[in-house]
Amino acid sequence: MPEAAAAQARTLAELDPTVERLLARHLRQTKEWHPHALVPWSRGKDFAPDYEWSPEEANLSPEARSALFVNVLTEENLPYYFRDSERLFGREGAWGEWVRRWTAEEGRHGRVIYDYLSVTRALDPVALERARMAQVQCGRVPQPPSLLEGLAYVTLQELATRIAHFNTGRHIGDPAGKAIMRRVAFDENLHFLFYRDVMSAAVEIDPSSAVVAIANQVKGFAMPGAGITDFDAHSRIIAEAGIYDLAIHHDQILRPVVMRDWNLPGLTELSGIAEAARDRLVQMIERIGRVGQRLAERYAEARSSLNRDAALA
Repeated sequence: MPEAAAAQARTLAELDPTVERLLARHLRQTKEWHPHALVPWSRGKDFAPDYEWSPEEANLSPEARSALFVNVLTEENLPYYFRDSERLFGREGAWGEWVRRWTAEEGRHGRVIYDYLSVTRALDPVALERARMAQVQCGRVPQPPSLLEGLAYVTLQELATRIAHFNTGRHIGDPAGKAIMRRVAFDENLHFLFYRDVMSAAVEIDPSSAVVAIANQVKGFAMPGAGITDFDAHSRIIAEAGIYDLAIHHDQILRPVVMRDWNLPGLTELSGIAEAARDRLVQMIERIGRVGQRLAERYAEARSSLNRDAALA
């Protein structure tokens, strides 16, 4: 077995007790729910053969529509996230049980959001289905190269997804839509807590390797979107609305998780490579904070101008 693979197998084995404990905690904390019970089916009606969607049917802001579009298509890419989770964490023991449980829970997210969008006609159903087909056929998701980088990535990604879902709900005036996004966000938060705490244990086991892995993933992190139709345009709308932007990424993810929970500044006895990676990462996080703040102020000013113009109209 190559040295890297052997080291990863040792780390997986050392993390087994932590995964067992955190899986048991997760099962205690999670709550059973059923997608069909959250979808407002009574608002649905048949689609005529010549039906053409209009934005007026949605009764949603453009930013809410963009966020829902990206959110649901990200969830629909679950087969590829499962593939890579099983590749990194394995099929056996507590690791395998967690991957399968996580997959089952995530499967509800895409279904409930997609059903809600179909029933309420919040998005163009033809455009949405075409985008779903393109996204799933594309099959592109981030593929961290190692166990530790995988743990770092999924921690950041689950928290980012929770924030994006919750903030999307805040932009939906419809109580049913808001309840769905909050329900999904609750699940995502539990997934985040699991991965965060597994990674915390990995930091204790091998701090130098963990720091390098975290630095690599923070440097390359982006919200999942590869292959989503018009992703760049939608992500810009989402950022400008304050649903998910660089300031949120810094203030609600990098600072509290990387700097506080994983205690990056306080780690000792690191290798020279890890020390250098930590120094670069701290500088990077500070730079992200400065840029994010400037962009957030620019977006806020733009929103204020739009609101003033609307009030005068």
